[in-house]
Amino acid sequence: MPKLLKYMKKNAGYLILVFCLLFLQAYCELSLPSYTSDIVDVGIQQKGIKDAVPETIRAAAMDELLALMEEVEAEEVKEAYVRDQDLYVLKEIKETKRESLNNVFGRTMVIAGTLKEQGIAPSDISEEQKKLLLEQAGNRIEEMPGSIITQSAIAYVQQEYVSQGLEIDRIQMNYILKSGLRMLVLALLAMAAAITVTFLASRIGSELGHDLRNAVYQKVISFSSAEMNHFSTASLITRSTNDITQVQNVTTMILRIVLYAPIVGVGGVMKVLHTGAHMTWILIVAVAAISALIAFLLIVAMPKFKILQTMIDRINQISREILTGIPVIRAFSTEKHEEQRFDKANKDLMKTNLFVNRAMTCMMPMMMIIMNGVSVLIVYTGAHQIDQGALQVGDMMAFIQYAMQIIMSFLMISSLSVMLPRAGVAASRINEVLDTEVSIHSPANFTRPQRETKGLVEFRNVSFSYPGAEEQVLSNISFTAKKGETVAFIGSTGSGKSTLVNLIPRFFDVTEGEILIDGVNVKEMELSDLRERIGYVPQKAVLFSGTIESNLRFGAKNARIQEINKAAQIAQAKEFIDAKDEGYAAPIAQGGTNVSGGQKQRLSIARAVAKNPEIYIFDDSFSALDYKTDAVLRAALKKETADATTLIVAQRISTILHADRILVLDGGKIVGSGTHKELLEHCEVYRQIARSQLREEELES
Repeated sequence: MPKLLKYMKKNAGYLILVFCLLFLQAYCELSLPSYTSDIVDVGIQQKGIKDAVPETIRAAAMDELLALMEEVEAEEVKEAYVRDQDLYVLKEIKETKRESLNNVFGRTMVIAGTLKEQGIAPSDISEEQKKLLLEQAGNRIEEMPGSIITQSAIAYVQQEYVSQGLEIDRIQMNYILKSGLRMLVLALLAMAAAITVTFLASRIGSELGHDLRNAVYQKVISFSSAEMNHFSTASLITRSTNDITQVQNVTTMILRIVLYAPIVGVGGVMKVLHTGAHMTWILIVAVAAISALIAFLLIVAMPKFKILQTMIDRINQISREILTGIPVIRAFSTEKHEEQRFDKANKDLMKTNLFVNRAMTCMMPMMMIIMNGVSVLIVYTGAHQIDQGALQVGDMMAFIQYAMQIIMSFLMISSLSVMLPRAGVAASRINEVLDTEVSIHSPANFTRPQRETKGLVEFRNVSFSYPGAEEQVLSNISFTAKKGETVAFIGSTGSGKSTLVNLIPRFFDVTEGEILIDGVNVKEMELSDLRERIGYVPQKAVLFSGTIESNLRFGAKNARIQEINKAAQIAQAKEFIDAKDEGYAAPIAQGGTNVSGGQKQRLSIARAVAKNPEIYIFDDSFSALDYKTDAVLRAALKKETADATTLIVAQRISTILHADRILVLDGGKIVGSGTHKELLEHCEVYRQIARSQLREEELES
């Protein structure tokens, strides 16, 4: 996965925005439990009074409290208030200042409440009594839980507000409404951030998938036959589709969940520490249990993820073979065997998927058990602390919500543990394609042939062996084909005829020697320039989905309709094209399955002719034609290619009888060279081939 990050550089701005929005979403969601706690503790239990610091206090009540304070504390309180007739009004103060005043007022109000219960007025005690009373009260207050002190002080403030004629119910409702409104705003912000993150994450993931598909496609297009042989076609299709989809989906999930979960987790822990609840050990136990569960499941399931994609490759390969080979399967009545072969691959994939899914399915119930167990443990422990006065109900509720958020962050990551290993395998398979070094590429400083030289093909001591093979397929091949010449290659099966002509457009590179086109070594030419000079008709005719016209224009996009029509006429394809209702607009199915083998070959030849190249390569391209069509086509082709070089690989001697030169290959070596008549006289291999195909009277004539 890290290697694929370079494809996300163009979305760096969106990534930063996503990160900021995730922080905003986490801040909003982590703030909600504290507001819930405030509504329960302050809004409901404390009637909307936040702490022991009164917003307004009567002068008489203030004097009583000041009398019970130490001189330094009294001065601190006086500085925080301004006198307005019979009331003291609180100034705008910082939060730290308010906390300090809360401690002073809280202790003092508890003492004042105790004296009031005893019927003693603060003004009736002497300084010595006050000092002794404060010392005794201080010792007693230190032993009291903070919540008890707060509740006692709040009760004092409530009574003071009632004495001022204020409505406590209105204060309570105002506080609850304001807190609720803030919660609503935070919830809406969190929702907006989550929606925006989802939108951006989907966009980034989709663009990553788009760029990866392009990169893999461009890489595969640049592969030579050697690289194509290394990767199976089924595997390349799976890597371009299924694997990239896996990476795309996981990228989206990472941006939405994996980045968000740690922010919530860390933020939740920090919030928990601020609640004052001494139950952090519960979270440690929960996180440890979840981590152990995830680690166990990954250890069990990870090996299966690594073979899952290989099994998908296998089933794709078998499906492709069966679908393309249906006529052969039916002809040999092997439907049952192929069904069993597919069923075995399908069952292997199913069993592996079942194992992985069952292992991961166990995760959710186990997580729910941990979450519910944590909730019960928090309530049980929190209830004891509430009973002892060390914790308030709202704080316990906030702690539960924070605990759930922390656990949910781990749960979100664990849910991705199903996808992450599989995506990791998919990413490594994509990287394997992208990191493959292409053995055949254009040179940095390429050479263009002179305009005066056209159609010259020269082999100089060319030898070739396939990658990884010890034996040479071609050995010391040398010949020259000039402009206007027709050079044919014939030989037994496996003699290297097709391999020889495939070296010219650099489908493979020669092992030894060199091939020159128009006087320039093909390795020194730009690939596009080299292949632009060649009209290639492969041994197996290949057509692309579209129309007849789109196939004929494949190598000549700007060809006029007259040129397309002429190419079809030369290739003897015009008759069956005109017979179709749509003519050149007639559809061609994928692979040309809706035309016959002979029609497919003629369209392939017409495609090469329409390109009007300087070199024609026909790799056994007339095998599906009847003798009459073959003869007429070659006669028309001879006129068209008079100014071009024509190289023909053939199995039938009748196809190459009138070639200017015939090269006979045997075991990868040239064992004969000359015209048909010369070879009959001097080449035993050619004579044997001729006798196997022609009657004696035909040979003599």
